[in-house]
Amino acid sequence: MASPVVLPHDDLRAISLSQRTEPSRNLANCQDSDASTTNSGYRVGELILPNGDVYRGTLLGDTPEGSGKYIWSDGCMYEGEWRRGMRHGQGKTIWPTGATYEGEYSGGYIYGQGTYVGSNNLTYRGWWKLNHKHGLGLQTYPNGDTFEGSWIEGEIEGHGKYTWANGNTYVGSMKNGVMSGKGIFTWNNGDSFEGSWLDGMMHGYGVYTWKDCSYYVGTWTRGVKDGKGTFYPKCCSTLVTNEPYIDDLRKRGVLPDITSQNRRSRTLHSSFDMADMKFGGNQDSTGVSSRRSLTFDKTHSKNASLERRWSLGAAIEKFIGRETDESSVVQNSENKNGSNFPILEREYMQGVLISEVVVDRSVFDSSKRLSRRQRKMVKDINKPGETIIKGHRSYDLMLSLQLGIRYTVGKITPIQRREVRASDFGPKASFWMNFPKNGSRLTPSHHAEDFKWKDYCPMVFRNLREMFKIDAADYMISICGSDALRELSSPGKSGSVFFISQDDRFMIKTLRKSEVQVLLRMLPNYYHHVRTYENTLVTKFFGLHRVKPSSGQKFRFVVMGNMFCTELRIHRRFDLKGSSLGRSTNKIKIDENTTLKDLDLNYSFYVDPSWRETLLKQIEIDSKFLKNHRIMDYSLLLGVHYRAPQNLRTQASFHQRTVPDRLVVLSEEGNADALEDDTFNYSEGLVLVQRPSDQKGVVIGPHIRGARLRSSASFEEVDLLLPGTARLQIQLGVNMPARAEQITKEDNSESFCQVYDVVLYLGIIDILQEYSMRKKIEHAYKSIQYDSFSVSVVEPNFYSERFLKFIRTIFPEGS
Repeated sequence: MASPVVLPHDDLRAISLSQRTEPSRNLANCQDSDASTTNSGYRVGELILPNGDVYRGTLLGDTPEGSGKYIWSDGCMYEGEWRRGMRHGQGKTIWPTGATYEGEYSGGYIYGQGTYVGSNNLTYRGWWKLNHKHGLGLQTYPNGDTFEGSWIEGEIEGHGKYTWANGNTYVGSMKNGVMSGKGIFTWNNGDSFEGSWLDGMMHGYGVYTWKDCSYYVGTWTRGVKDGKGTFYPKCCSTLVTNEPYIDDLRKRGVLPDITSQNRRSRTLHSSFDMADMKFGGNQDSTGVSSRRSLTFDKTHSKNASLERRWSLGAAIEKFIGRETDESSVVQNSENKNGSNFPILEREYMQGVLISEVVVDRSVFDSSKRLSRRQRKMVKDINKPGETIIKGHRSYDLMLSLQLGIRYTVGKITPIQRREVRASDFGPKASFWMNFPKNGSRLTPSHHAEDFKWKDYCPMVFRNLREMFKIDAADYMISICGSDALRELSSPGKSGSVFFISQDDRFMIKTLRKSEVQVLLRMLPNYYHHVRTYENTLVTKFFGLHRVKPSSGQKFRFVVMGNMFCTELRIHRRFDLKGSSLGRSTNKIKIDENTTLKDLDLNYSFYVDPSWRETLLKQIEIDSKFLKNHRIMDYSLLLGVHYRAPQNLRTQASFHQRTVPDRLVVLSEEGNADALEDDTFNYSEGLVLVQRPSDQKGVVIGPHIRGARLRSSASFEEVDLLLPGTARLQIQLGVNMPARAEQITKEDNSESFCQVYDVVLYLGIIDILQEYSMRKKIEHAYKSIQYDSFSVSVVEPNFYSERFLKFIRTIFPEGS
């Protein structure tokens, strides 16, 4: 699906008189060739302006008022209603290209309902605002694609229905003109995908259903299967049993709600009293739909997408565009008796099938056993945390938090930005607001109980959000939008409650009163530190708040950036302090959401030598900052994404320069467009590509600032290219490619080394624990029982030295 069509520049400049010579500005020098006076000062006549423009119609004094026709010197013409020299009311504009608009105007702008017909027969009928499509609209493209849905400032945004000329359809959420969010895509051959989307690709949890009613339930990453899932063949009796399970997933918001989708479609349809409209993209000069449209054309697409078929005894995963022809295999498999097909539990890594288990059908004979298995599958596949719905213990708290943040950001954003002052810091730089359940003059009504909201240092945190390039509207939508927050179980001993936004961008953590006091004391120096060191790895704070329900205790929250907000799956998480006492995980089953500790880490990570030097230097600077504030017990949170063990190949030709630690830098010898093809040959390690002149196609992480990293081989800024996934911007602690060496031992004590290609995400967390008197007593007590050097609670100077020493062992020099 391509980006939405906008009016050509020549058309746009003709829309508003503010961009042209306005009649009222030149009437003093105009020639009144024929005028007849009417009552109340109105007259009808013809005006010829010095620049060659002509107006014919009703005038009030020297200003167009009423109805009239205005012809610009280049042939553009408007005929309709005027007010105070500007187009206002009903009218029609005809451009020299043949494009036309007929509908409502206000203040010289297209504003209201109207119909636009382009010179290439593109048509749009719907709502406009300030010359942009805004609101519900119906658009038909020259190639036969059509769209019905929501627009915001000229971009397709919100819910909509998109139908390609070949019969493929999509109903669901859009963002920036592409499929993002939850939606249902139906191919013209009867196949369908129901689930989550990102940038026009399947991404997240979903159900892929074939026309023969067999289906696969699992997760996808940017268009390829990634993670665990289950394949149910056609004619399987379990299909009927699973229908309530799939419906339950829709009700819980894991899958799109079909009833809601259909209701929205009917609402959009009835708004315009027209046939179903659909939604498509631009065309190139040859009249062929652009790249994103081709993603769903199974015949012609060259992007990484999957031919989703299953055959007895084999898992067929085919990238569209390759020469392999499996049509005969598919036909044979479809002619088999589906009841003989086994149910398969599969696990993929970036589209590569790494394990497959045949499930005993007797498991599904019992509804209780089936229900337990389905719950387990959702727990394994779904995002970490529990979605907070009505009836949840934290539901009222979530509503209070969302209302308060919406109020805070909405109040501070319109204020002109300025540098922070000394008076913006400290406990006194705060305000509070009552939120009664029935609402007030300043607050809306809500469903939670009455509560009092307190916001700390709003100007400081507003500047911090802008420093990390967080848009105020995106911030509010992410935390306070229609999607509920998720509650995470606390991985530490503090007893804090963690919430995470549905888009994974922001974490919200409850704080003790002592931690709030520490943050307020260190906030001036923290602000200076993150502004001075743009590559700092310390936690990024975006807001500090307090909620006090009318009946209950106070809750103090800090909003932080989520380090693991990435399109890549984080396969392992480590919380590393450098201590050894109690620093291991006692869980029997380790999964992707388990937080491992120091003694669980049996890897060494090798990165580019210059990156290692920069990384260790920044960690030392951050650790010194924390030491100066008497902070201890902080951790390095490390996320590891493993790449698939199989190589992906392509026929593209590249010149390779090998840099230390098996990272490969590619510089393209031929066609520049080949860099956009995600299927590179990376037979040795991970692939780095030189930074492009523009940022098109490069995935930049959230709340990211600072300099890009440069390769030691080329001394140029590079991106990380992940075949079949994305092109990622590399920065310190974000999207860092590395080689991980794991030392394992057999029963006979002989050790051997396993090597993995990994992508690392890291940062310093838990930076609000002072070495207080209570901690000194704890240190003294534990030192009597254990080795004083092994405990986590130690004096900040020693803690910093031990922490840095441990980090250096994790990132050794290249061998």
